[in-house]
Amino acid sequence: MNHDELAFASITELAGEIRAGALGPVELTQFFLERIQAFDDRLNAFMIVTPDRALASARAAAAALAGGVDLGPLQGIPLAVKDLFDVAGLPTTGGSILLRDNTAAIHATVVRRLLGAGAALVGKTHMVEFAFGGTGVNHHYGTPWNPWDADIQRLPGGSSSGSGVAVAAGLVPAALGTDTGGSVRIPASFCGLVGLKPTFGRISNAGVLPLDSTLDSTGTLTHTVEDAALLFSILAGPDNRDPDTLVPVGVPVLDELEADLTGLRLGFPREYFWDEVDPQVEAAVRATAQVFADLDVYVDEVSLSILDDLAHMRRGVNLTAVEAYLRWREALTSRPGEFDPAVAPRMLAGQDILATDYLQQQRAWATLRQRALPALDNVDFLVTPTTPFAAPPVDDVDVDDVFFQVNALCLRNTAAVNQLGWCAVSLPCGFTDDELPVGLQLIGRPWDELRLLRLAHAFEQATQWTRQQPDVDLFA
Repeated sequence: MNHDELAFASITELAGEIRAGALGPVELTQFFLERIQAFDDRLNAFMIVTPDRALASARAAAAALAGGVDLGPLQGIPLAVKDLFDVAGLPTTGGSILLRDNTAAIHATVVRRLLGAGAALVGKTHMVEFAFGGTGVNHHYGTPWNPWDADIQRLPGGSSSGSGVAVAAGLVPAALGTDTGGSVRIPASFCGLVGLKPTFGRISNAGVLPLDSTLDSTGTLTHTVEDAALLFSILAGPDNRDPDTLVPVGVPVLDELEADLTGLRLGFPREYFWDEVDPQVEAAVRATAQVFADLDVYVDEVSLSILDDLAHMRRGVNLTAVEAYLRWREALTSRPGEFDPAVAPRMLAGQDILATDYLQQQRAWATLRQRALPALDNVDFLVTPTTPFAAPPVDDVDVDDVFFQVNALCLRNTAAVNQLGWCAVSLPCGFTDDELPVGLQLIGRPWDELRLLRLAHAFEQATQWTRQQPDVDLFA
């Protein structure tokens, strides 16, 4: 592989190169560390880079392979995690200056599982403060630069902004993020990646700084669906540290990735997801219907009245604001000036919510989730735009009377999935006239990640969209 091919290769391809003896874990890790050094001053994807740790892990991976110990495809692969995941001995800032000295004592469960599979952790990535926002803007640590436009700084998507930029720019083959209302899928949409949001409780949140402990989901940002499936298979499963992780994965996901799609039914919902969608985004997403039809998947428009109730509910009590205010209320009172001005007002919106209103809204959401499942009886998956538009310029958005409106629109289509308890994946399905990626969102029932990934993989194999890369050399 040449340098460009290496930078944007999938985990699966890199693992093959390592096992063929064409590439060593130390050489590979050093390659990505050098890319970070060359490009990240401008891209600003990383909060902290850990070359000594990464190279030590790479050397251990190389020695194990030389001794006949093969831990699987992640062995010797450099990865990054959002600065919401505890890594022992490193600060977990949550994108906030309030937590600059918050050093973790032990690894988050998912970090332990990655390292146990032989991965080399190269660093922790930037994010929206406390993961509370969909744009990717951070006023204290800087907003990561979306690599698809070297001239105009565009939104990277949030809150897993740094993870999205790091993978899209070829600074690391894959990264972890979290998704409470779209924080993996929005960066995937804006940055042209595959972003998987599993069902809540599939992957442990132990050692992950919470935003909303009823919705937070650990997810992945990758170049390919196969890599998303690989990481999911390693990360998912019960964890004694997290009582919400109750359901085992079951059939190995990778074994079923190429299975037949015949008989699957896809629905393009008429309601909710198409409001204020850019015409170029809508055209790209609707054009996927023919791709799926050619894969012997039944495709039709569907009307789901439950989505009208969803729209009404989203205008009610913001439960995540209540959860966030509860966690950070002392600091909001004693150190208000240290909060990001794009985050604090949304947290403070939870201050005056009555307990009775909070509980009533919680119960209403539980009822809506129960009612939503039968609404999918006649379809297996829903097809929607991930975001209503491609990545807009930061300067056009980061304005007082614009920001919160755009932030809400970034989250609208993705947050619905979290609130209904479903799983979803975003992957690229086209480009705008400005050569910006368009995100396709495939939505499935709870615990249906295996078939969801199979469907996404088939689409990816039938198209060329995930094979496109930005010209990162312009950032040197």
